[in-house]
Amino acid sequence: MKEFAYKLVKGILRKDIPRDKRDIVNDLIALGVLSDSKVIKLKPEYKIGKVDITKKGYGFLIPIDEKKDYLIEAHHLNGASKGDLVVAKKLFNKKGRPKAKVIYILEKAFAVSVVYLKYEIRKGKKVPVLRNIKTDEEVFVNEKKKTLKKLPDGAVFKVNNYTNKIVEVLGVLQDPWVDEKISLGLYNKKEEFSKKAIKEAKAFGDYVDKSLYPDRVDLTDLDFCTIDPVSAKDHDDAIYFDIKENALYVAIADVSEYVYLNGNIDKEARERGFSIYFPHKAIPMLPRELSENICSLKENEDRLAFVFKIYFDENNQVVKEELFEAIIRSKRKYSYDRIDEFLAGKFENVDEIDERILKWLMPLWERVKDIRAERLKNGFEFESDEIRMVLDENGMIKEVRIESDTPSHKLIEDCMLLANKAAAKMIDFGIFRVHEKPSSTSLDELYSELGALGINVDVDEKDFVKVVENIQAQAKEMGIKKYVDKLIIRSQKQARYDAVCTPHFALGFDRYTHFTSPIRRYSDLTLHRILKATIKNQQKILDYILRNVEALVVKLSELEREAMKVEWDFYDRKYARYAELHIGQRYKGIVEDKEQPPIAKIIEDKLLGARVFLKRGEFNLFEKIDIEIQSANIATAKIKGIGYKIENV
Repeated sequence: MKEFAYKLVKGILRKDIPRDKRDIVNDLIALGVLSDSKVIKLKPEYKIGKVDITKKGYGFLIPIDEKKDYLIEAHHLNGASKGDLVVAKKLFNKKGRPKAKVIYILEKAFAVSVVYLKYEIRKGKKVPVLRNIKTDEEVFVNEKKKTLKKLPDGAVFKVNNYTNKIVEVLGVLQDPWVDEKISLGLYNKKEEFSKKAIKEAKAFGDYVDKSLYPDRVDLTDLDFCTIDPVSAKDHDDAIYFDIKENALYVAIADVSEYVYLNGNIDKEARERGFSIYFPHKAIPMLPRELSENICSLKENEDRLAFVFKIYFDENNQVVKEELFEAIIRSKRKYSYDRIDEFLAGKFENVDEIDERILKWLMPLWERVKDIRAERLKNGFEFESDEIRMVLDENGMIKEVRIESDTPSHKLIEDCMLLANKAAAKMIDFGIFRVHEKPSSTSLDELYSELGALGINVDVDEKDFVKVVENIQAQAKEMGIKKYVDKLIIRSQKQARYDAVCTPHFALGFDRYTHFTSPIRRYSDLTLHRILKATIKNQQKILDYILRNVEALVVKLSELEREAMKVEWDFYDRKYARYAELHIGQRYKGIVEDKEQPPIAKIIEDKLLGARVFLKRGEFNLFEKIDIEIQSANIATAKIKGIGYKIENV
């Protein structure tokens, strides 16, 4: 809905209004909110935005198209709740801050809530009570108590927030496998695709017949390879390096060949925006018949690809880039671990295909190291420990480990960055990945925190890259570099999508976009369509996409954040389940937020990476402490504990 609301603000052609939005448009025209002409547009005296409500009962309208907010007095909320997307009318106000009143609720903040059943003793009687799984607050639903009494303690439901009716039973809280349903339900995500989308996906079959694509460049004789995590089933990208031409091929799954604009699959992919990854499974953006089959660049299978061929000079500078449709055949599916062995000079159990690939892989790595070093003169490199969780057959934590960036990750990362940069050069308006500079306020807060840690910051240095390098050098000497890196990252603005190009601050690029993951990101799929329409001179398709792209980038930025929250929520639930079985035990931890209550992160065992809310204690930032688990709430996925200072021996 936010995407469509943005279109109403900018103006939308009547013919472009989706069928499912026509009733809303008619309502708003009748209310005098929209202009009734060829271009439907919000009138200037109205604003569309989200509502934020204070504890005192009044609210604020945060418009989707400007930074200024509007005060909404309690009697002007007209039933709007926190987070709802609304149409509001600006009120004339000579003095004080600008005000508005809610005219129409476009969309509730959350279409559904996840609640659980808990039997409580009230006035001596055992009664069923429904509680919000996120806040633990009591929830009202339009269900008879007799019905609820038939259900077991801990039953978990999805509730429609418009009707307050239970719409789906997800399972019981005691079952570890219900966690994924809860995490998805909290943000109204779904795993299953419609029958129409599945039917559409299956229609493409399991293999590619080269003879049907005579106009594509046949690259099946080249020794492409994919490099992914061991568990990966969807392979977006493959690489090959031509030593004689000094040219890198970056082949990306040609998803747009299978996902038609506004088709059944496309409509669902657009609502998902991104694939979601749990430790034991992926919730794909596309049906598995595509994402794990015909679109995936499988080993020894012909596949359609959209390919950048990037030429270098003798100094490893890019001198030319070509984009074309091709057919490739990946000769080997490598894991990051296997490539790391090669890059470290370990060549055990190498066969003929490995030897052919190694002939170009090792020279490519030497070039990439040089390209990366040059890139980091204007960009940042941060230590990022990624948590890898493994579940057992019962859905409980089996193992948790840290996966750090290794040479193989860096090899693939910089190859993909080159393709993304090349794609960004081809468009002036469309879909870009942008990252703005941090504000002066956030930098002041960062420098203050660093000063408290004993890190000196040269505030007179104009080059922020050098400032960060100096901070990192000091932090490395103190043994806290990866934690300081998190502080620096936290001080920066969040990267997002935009239709207009602005620089990517963290990478140090003037132009940047996402081209390399169309199986799992709708942004990349959209970019592929823009690029194809451009090189094929399909002006009508291009015009249609670009008319709607400003609203799309707003939606995708929001969907990206939601996908991340789903994944974090799932991890928190698994930690809470494990912690509940280990009440009273102590673990090593480190303080990551010293505000009250302090938050620490456990740094060992199966709770590695778990956040614990400390009940008491005055601690320094990044101080290592002992944490005793006091309680774990599986419903809210929160762990509470007591922190103890570690006495120096």
